[in-house]
Amino acid sequence: MRLLEHAGNNGPITSGRIETLTGWASHTVRKDISFLGAAMEGEGENLLPEGGRLGSPGGYDPAALVSLIRKALGLDKRRKCCVVGLGRLGSAYLNVPELEGTEFEIAAGFDTNVNRTEILKSTAPLYPAYKMVEVISRFGIEIALLCVPPDSAQAAAERLVTAGIRGILNFAPVVLTVPPGIAVRNVYLADELRSLTIEI
Repeated sequence: MRLLEHAGNNGPITSGRIETLTGWASHTVRKDISFLGAAMEGEGENLLPEGGRLGSPGGYDPAALVSLIRKALGLDKRRKCCVVGLGRLGSAYLNVPELEGTEFEIAAGFDTNVNRTEILKSTAPLYPAYKMVEVISRFGIEIALLCVPPDSAQAAAERLVTAGIRGILNFAPVVLTVPPGIAVRNVYLADELRSLTIEI
């Protein structure tokens, strides 16, 4: 979607151009877009410039295509997130500019160190960790960025699940045990570097 969002002001984008930029075969791109348009009950009609048709050389309207993808994936509504653990990594995510203009909002931050919650500057309100259940429930927060030390991660994850969190982006280098239905994505710096090293 980032590719399409950046292409938004440059007119229509063709499946061939998408192939050049991403490596995805143009016929697969056309097929997937056609499927999306059909699945969304005709909402794909606005994907093409005036007078265009699916797969025509005129290309797709990037803004309409982004809108269709967002709607199909359930990304067309605001999602509230919280940051748990306000050390160097967690505090960096409190005011991360990359989330501006997206559907994600950092709605709260939590830390076991009460002094830290009082000293840090943030556009989001900060709370001591013991208020997680109350605050997450009250604000309808769905996603947590877990930025705590490894030995605290499992306990923090369990509290988040109890509070009603539905997804955890885990930055701690440990495997979390969570109930079925709770989504977890692990972001381990060393593993990402290893994956990159294999490719170079």
